[in-house]
Amino acid sequence: MPLGHLGVNVPDLPRAKAYYDDLMPLVAYAPFFATDDQVSYRPADDKPGTYVFLYQAQEPGAYSRHRAGLQHLAFMVQSRAAVHDVHRWAVAQGAEIVHEPREFPEYHPGYYATFWLDPHGFLLEVVCHREPS
Repeated sequence: MPLGHLGVNVPDLPRAKAYYDDLMPLVAYAPFFATDDQVSYRPADDKPGTYVFLYQAQEPGAYSRHRAGLQHLAFMVQSRAAVHDVHRWAVAQGAEIVHEPREFPEYHPGYYATFWLDPHGFLLEVVCHREPS
């Protein structure tokens, strides 16, 4: 069974909402619901998959992907062109790019991805698992 949902605490929920409202359609997600203390997204077009919830952090502290806890979020897309589209979007947002779009053969042949940091320092990835056509 796939993972039902994933919850992530963020230090600034309004800022995260603005960012993810722009990003999520690029990775085939749609808004689910939003309140003053949480925002959520689900796979678009009623497709099965993991919902993503963002919550306002209740305790101060800087996030680090190098400590125990969330290391990164990876979103699957249907094509290498979509990987490049999201990469261009991240660059336009002024994101710190960790890995330019490229193959990562250590994972499996055809694994094509890009990695960047969101405004709160969360490592995000967009990946296509298909061989080039």
